[in-house]
Amino acid sequence: MRSLRDIEVFENIPMLVRAPLNEPVENGIVTDTYRLRRVVPTLRYLADRGARVIVLSHIGEKGTETLAPIADALGKLTPGVSFFPETIGERARDAVRNLAPGCILVMENLRRNPGETGNDPAFAKELAALGDLFIEDSFDTCHRLHASIVTLPTLLPSYAGLLLEQEIATLSDARTPEHPALAVIGGAKFHSKEAVLETLLRSYAHVFVGGALANDFLKVAGHEVGKSLISDADPAKVQALIDNPKLMLPVDVRVVAAAEANALDAHARARVAAVSDVHSDEVILDQGPRTDAALEALAQKARAILWNGPLGSYERGFVDGTDSFARVVAASGAHSVIGGGDTVASTEKLGLMTHFSFVSTGGGAMLSYLDKGTLPGINALEDES
Repeated sequence: MRSLRDIEVFENIPMLVRAPLNEPVENGIVTDTYRLRRVVPTLRYLADRGARVIVLSHIGEKGTETLAPIADALGKLTPGVSFFPETIGERARDAVRNLAPGCILVMENLRRNPGETGNDPAFAKELAALGDLFIEDSFDTCHRLHASIVTLPTLLPSYAGLLLEQEIATLSDARTPEHPALAVIGGAKFHSKEAVLETLLRSYAHVFVGGALANDFLKVAGHEVGKSLISDADPAKVQALIDNPKLMLPVDVRVVAAAEANALDAHARARVAAVSDVHSDEVILDQGPRTDAALEALAQKARAILWNGPLGSYERGFVDGTDSFARVVAASGAHSVIGGGDTVASTEKLGLMTHFSFVSTGGGAMLSYLDKGTLPGINALEDES
C-alpha cells in the first residue's frame, strides 16, 4: 500500500481525498470537530505542496444533510477551504478546474447520490473524473462497500493518507497487545460485536462486556433484565462467550422503572442493583459502582487497554460508568487505545483526549479492523498498488 509520502509531484495536481467529515451538526453549528482536526495534517501536507485538494465525504445516513457547515468548521481549522454544493457533473468539474493550487474544495455529501452506498461503478467513474490521484484518509468508513471506498481507488493512482496510516499502525499493534491487557467493549448490537469479542478473547487477558451489549449476556446467564434493550442474539453463541473465563460482565447496574426511563430526570430516579436484583418492570441503563471498581482494579494492573463503546445509555444522560472508566484509563499509565462516538465524546467533555495513547476516528471500522486485521477500503488500496 502506497503512502501519500510516495507522491513525487504535487504542484497544480487535482487530488481527491476521502476524508472523515461525518460530525454532528445542531442548528447549523458543528458540535464536535475531532475528526476534522485529525484529517487537517493530510490536507495541509497536500495543499502546502501546491496540490489542488478536492475533499469527498458524507454526513448522516440518509443523504439528506449537507456538508456546508462542516466546510465552514474545517475552514476555521485550516486556511483556503471552500464548499461546492454538488458532487459530480460538469459544474463540479468546472469548480475543480477553477480551484487555485494550495486550496481545498469540499464537495457536497456523497450520500446524496444513491450510487455512493450502492457502489455504482458509474458514480465512481464520475468521481474519478474530478482528480488525477486518490488519497484515502477516512478510516471510519473503510469497512463500507461504498463507491468512494472500494471502487474509486481502482480507477486512479491511490495512496493512504497520514491519518489512515496512523490508524492501521496503532490498531495492528492493538491486535497483539503487551500483557497484561484489558479490552472493554460497550455499546449495543451483539451481531456486530460477536466476531471481535471472539478475537479479543484470544489475545487479551480480560475482556469486559458493558453497555446495552451486556444485557444480552446477563439474560443468557439467567438474570432478569426487565424491559432493557436486548438484541436477537443466538443464546448458544452468547453462552459460548460467557463460558470463556476471560470474559467479564457487570456485577451491579443502575436501573429505572420502565415507565420513567425517558423522563428528563430519569438519572435522578435510578437505583443501584445487583445483577441478580433487577425487577421485571425495570430498565438497565448503566453499570454500578462495584463494576466501576472492578474495572479500575484491572486497569491499574494493565499494560495495554483497548476500549470501544459507551458503558451506559449515554444519550439518556447515564454517563457515570463511561465517565468513570475514561478517568481511570487516562490515569492508568497503560498504553490506551479508544474509539467509538460516545466514547470519544466522553473523553472530549472531560478534557482527557491528550491522556490516551491513541483515539481512533472509527467505531464500527475499529472493531472490524481489530477482528480481521484489514478492511475493504484498505484492501482496495493494496489491490491498486
